[in-house]
Amino acid sequence: MVKEEHKKWYSPNLSAEIDMLIFGHGGIPILLFPTSMGRYFENKDFKLIDSVEGFINEGKIKIYCPDGIDKLSWYNKSIHPADRVKNHIWYDKYLLEEVAPLARNETGHSKIITAGCSFGGYHAANFAFRHPWLVSHMFSMSGAFDISGQLDGFYNDDVYFNNPVDYLLNNSNPELHYMKIVLGTTDRDMCKPDNERLSHILNQKGIDHWLDIRQNADHDWPIWREMFPNYIAQL
Repeated sequence: MVKEEHKKWYSPNLSAEIDMLIFGHGGIPILLFPTSMGRYFENKDFKLIDSVEGFINEGKIKIYCPDGIDKLSWYNKSIHPADRVKNHIWYDKYLLEEVAPLARNETGHSKIITAGCSFGGYHAANFAFRHPWLVSHMFSMSGAFDISGQLDGFYNDDVYFNNPVDYLLNNSNPELHYMKIVLGTTDRDMCKPDNERLSHILNQKGIDHWLDIRQNADHDWPIWREMFPNYIAQL
């Protein structure tokens, strides 16, 4: 059995109460995002946590599963696109100022790992590339990295600085070269072109990474449950 803890607190950045599940008793902290409009318990329900149970129980990793707010940000068609991005920026501040310090303080590690499947892969990549001084590893599984399709043609500086395929080209932060980056995808993954595009950008920047293209697999949980422990084993 994996040690599990539920935390709920009022977030000053999000002006709301927000939930998080934490798995393990110690080790390298992993910020594990849910998929599109997913909740904090999704990675548990779909047994992604179970896939790395051994690593958790031996104290190699401690996993933090924050809630998502995609319904209020990128997928919120009831508000102007500029406000969708602003809501995501508040979420980024919540992660940076509330979740990451908690994970670092509890584990004693100065850097964290970000990870996620599907749209969670976007969150993992965007947070890592925006704050490379804070992130040692980034594991994206079937992620997509161009957010512009969620914004009905709207574009401004806020969009630019949350769209990795845009800002990464001009990001010269040396910390990016120390980060261990894995882009996991499959031959039948609808997000395979996104991963190849991001891999090309990283190659242009001279940033080492692993583009892991699995064969005979779909954009779905079974392959992500295979990928995740493979990547954790590299630590």
